[in-house]
Amino acid sequence: MDEFKRLDKINYYLDIAEAVSERGTCYRKNYGSIIVKNDEVISTGYTGAPRGRINCIDLGYCVRREKFPEIGNGERFDICRSVHSEQNAIISAARKDMIGASLFMVGKYSKIRKYNNDIAGTYAKDPDSCQFCKRFIINSGIEKVYIRINKDEYKEINVADWIDKDELLEGNLGYK
Repeated sequence: MDEFKRLDKINYYLDIAEAVSERGTCYRKNYGSIIVKNDEVISTGYTGAPRGRINCIDLGYCVRREKFPEIGNGERFDICRSVHSEQNAIISAARKDMIGASLFMVGKYSKIRKYNNDIAGTYAKDPDSCQFCKRFIINSGIEKVYIRINKDEYKEINVADWIDKDELLEGNLGYK
C-alpha cells in the first residue's frame, strides 16, 4: 500500500492563494493573497481594478505599460489601475485579526498576453511585494509573508526584516 503524504500547511495555503489569483484582472500579472492566523483564513485578495472601474483585461491592454512604457517594474503604482492582492486582502480584514498573522502570496503572468518574453500562465519571476505593499503589510501587523517561487519552492519573509532594511533608503524604487 502506498503511504499517504499529506500536503504541508504552507503549500496548502499557497495553493489557496494560487486559486485566488485566478480571479485577477490585471493584463500583465495576477497575484492572489490570503491572510491566515491560527490556521484560519482571515481574508483573501487578488489583483484588479477598484470596484466598479473597468478592469485592464476588459480594456484589452495595460494602461500603465501602454501610456508610460519608460516606467520600470515596481515603480509608479499610482499610475496602475490595479489594487494589489496584498492590499485587497488587508483592506478586507480587521487589524486586530492580522496582528501576528501570515500572508501567503502567489503570482502568475496573465494568461491573456505575455510581456518581456514571459510565458503566459507561468509563475512570476522573482516574486515580491512592491514598496507600497510592504508598507501596508508592516502597518497591518502581519508577521510573516510566504511567496511561492514555483510549485515546489517558496520564500519565507519575516516582516521585521523589511522594517530593519528600508530599501527606499538604499535607492531601490521597485522590484525586479
